[in-house]
Amino acid sequence: MSPEQTISPSELTTLLEEGPESIRTRLSDVHPEDVADLIRNVDTDRGAELLARLPAEYAAQVFERLEQDRQEDLAKLIGIEPLAALTLEMSSDDRVDFLSLVPPAMGQSLRRRIKQEDPEVLEDVEELTQWPETSAGGLMTTDYISISARLTIRDAIDAVRRQADEAEAIDALFVKAPDQKLAGVLSMRRILLSEPSEKIDAVMNHNVISVPPLMDQEEVARKLAKYDLNVMPVVNERGRILGVITADDVLDVLTDEQSEDVQKMGAIEPLRDDYFSTSFHVLLRKRAPWLCVLFVGGLLTTHTLQAYQGALAAMTELSFYLPLLISAGGNSGAQSSTLMIRGLAVGNVRTADWARVLRRESFQGIILGAMLAAVGVARALLEGDSPAFALLIGITVVCIVMLGCVAGAMTPLALHRAKVDPATSSTPFISTMVDVLGIIIYLSLAQILLGAALSAAPGR
Repeated sequence: MSPEQTISPSELTTLLEEGPESIRTRLSDVHPEDVADLIRNVDTDRGAELLARLPAEYAAQVFERLEQDRQEDLAKLIGIEPLAALTLEMSSDDRVDFLSLVPPAMGQSLRRRIKQEDPEVLEDVEELTQWPETSAGGLMTTDYISISARLTIRDAIDAVRRQADEAEAIDALFVKAPDQKLAGVLSMRRILLSEPSEKIDAVMNHNVISVPPLMDQEEVARKLAKYDLNVMPVVNERGRILGVITADDVLDVLTDEQSEDVQKMGAIEPLRDDYFSTSFHVLLRKRAPWLCVLFVGGLLTTHTLQAYQGALAAMTELSFYLPLLISAGGNSGAQSSTLMIRGLAVGNVRTADWARVLRRESFQGIILGAMLAAVGVARALLEGDSPAFALLIGITVVCIVMLGCVAGAMTPLALHRAKVDPATSSTPFISTMVDVLGIIIYLSLAQILLGAALSAAPGR
């Protein structure tokens, strides 16, 4: 079977009837991700039966690729013995994540079984569990290759051969000094290009890029991307390596964080699972609170309009331009908010840059507002409105667009400073805020610039 081939759900029943040996032969060349896709598309009973019949090492690779809710459902059906064997074969970071999500009684049974089979694995689990889930410590794995600085390249090659099966990444070997502190890193490229008799200390990179265990996972992702690394060590305050973080784990973090930010920007509480795996009740509960908040914000817009109903009734032209003006402010605010949220996420913008951001967005707002104002003024004059009314439209557009730019940029910075996810300043939230302030600006300027016209209008 070629790597591109997969097993369809209809073929699974026949496959399960053929026995474990046949299953192993048929799936030996199939990528674990394809088997994970198969399990996603069949009922839980059949998925559990397939996992229980797979070799533990291969089953672990499949199981690690499944969503947490699917893992939890399958774990209840697989049975403690095969589940423990599967858990022992998982990478250390995935093993910790899995043990944290199963029911307590099952978790205790698994831990007892793991302790009987390999006490060191359970010690490793307890060590990793102490770190917050979203920290570098919670993201790291202890499956890496370490060597002594006093060895030769030949010894390093032997170490790779001995430990490669257990290591999650062999892109780099981490070199320890006699006092067990991290002394350097030796890349696979350097190993291949060096003479076997050369000392590791002479060819290794002494300037190791590392992170502390409590660093937030987003900061970890930025640092790994900044230095273009495939693997990065986690080092404690004494300089000793605790584990390593691999690029694939960081990619998962970036995907999760991006999904969470997009959902927050759409005024939805982040979903744990994908759309179809989320129950109707949970989806409703995630969407309703923000909709209620935004609806109350809309009531503020209504209240503001009521406060100026006299002006609107006296000069109906004012109401014609309201949607155009407030949409200009909302759109500019959404643009600035998106730029700031992205800048904060990748580390290009810091809260300490607020003054620079304020100046930049103010000037941006004035120039963009002037461009839109020219179009608005031309439209008003072509429609036969008075020069005073056209001036009102022009000034209002400039003010509202500048307000949108400033509010859209400063709100994420303020939330970030307050230790709140800046994605919370979603587009609907910014738009609602700018709508209310834009109406106040528009109708207040109308009373100033068109006071005489409003007083002379019919119905006053």
